[in-house]
Amino acid sequence: MTELAIHAADRDIADDLCEQVRSAYTDRTPLRIVGGDTRAFYGRPVEGNALNMAAHSGIVSYDPVELVVTVRAGTRLSALNAALAEKNQMLAFEPPAFSDASTIGGAVATGMSGPRRPWAGAARDFVLGTRVITQEGKLLRFGGEVMKNVAGYDLSRLMAGAQGTLGVLADISFKVLPIPTASHSLRLSMDLEDALGKLAELGRQPLPITAAGWHSGELFIRLEGGASSVNATKERLGGESLPGDFWQQLRDHQHAFFSLNEGQVLWRLSLPPNTPPLALDIPQSDIFYDWGGSQRWIKTNVAADTLRTVCQQAGGHATCFTPHAQGGAESPFTPLNPVVEKYHRNLKAELDAYGIFNPGRLYAAF
Repeated sequence: MTELAIHAADRDIADDLCEQVRSAYTDRTPLRIVGGDTRAFYGRPVEGNALNMAAHSGIVSYDPVELVVTVRAGTRLSALNAALAEKNQMLAFEPPAFSDASTIGGAVATGMSGPRRPWAGAARDFVLGTRVITQEGKLLRFGGEVMKNVAGYDLSRLMAGAQGTLGVLADISFKVLPIPTASHSLRLSMDLEDALGKLAELGRQPLPITAAGWHSGELFIRLEGGASSVNATKERLGGESLPGDFWQQLRDHQHAFFSLNEGQVLWRLSLPPNTPPLALDIPQSDIFYDWGGSQRWIKTNVAADTLRTVCQQAGGHATCFTPHAQGGAESPFTPLNPVVEKYHRNLKAELDAYGIFNPGRLYAAF
């Protein structure tokens, strides 16, 4: 087996980071974990000394044959994507990059995935292993590559979406996938009811769909895979071709939809598949249906409690993406039910007994 090591922008400062965490643990000093700081809007504000991860960068190892890459958390997404593209490979969960400063550690810590998520999987599904700095400042490996997880926790995957509240991601190993040989994106003029019905119909068929959305009377679909399959499906569906950067703009919130009017707040609604339109007094022009309708972006001044009640009745939850403007909500995140909250608290107490890692980022008490 051959292994390609990449040394551009390569810097390992794990020992220094461990020392900073040890000092914070001893002094009970809160730490605010910072990479590119492009996702600071997501979650509650954190007060604490900055633990700067941006300098901990570089691709540790990359084996294109085995489809595995290990990268330091401060590595910029743009650099990692470029290195993978040289070998015609990619991060299949398509993490958003809100600016060139976005890092892979921040992408995993927030657990964000792009338009391909319903068809390929979420960020945590591609995490094979991690090196994590624990509360005592120890650098430990977890995941399937090196050692079995302790105490029954799959700590590597628990770190995905934990927003740095359980430990510091130092290195992450991913499964990567080949870039599809053919790709085509199209749009079809269609009202919302017909679009949701069409997506439900197409979802029951073995078609090479890897992204689908609807907005303002247009259904958007991306086809990826073998050339013959993509071409046949393209001919079957018809429609107009979409610009090549459409899905990237949607993923990175650069699409015109994400421009807010005064007083509007951006919400992300996560819903079960095939959920019909919600009973909300919001113009359709202020809703973008992504992930085939399972993820919905909403621009509104509707009260948080109203929005969340309707969303929960449909079996989903709502998250605020506009910092410090939760429309009257205490938290950008939907409150946990008591049973789940108990497990969250127990896990936090086990892995961060003194609350030094991003305190309050997820919930006020932990």
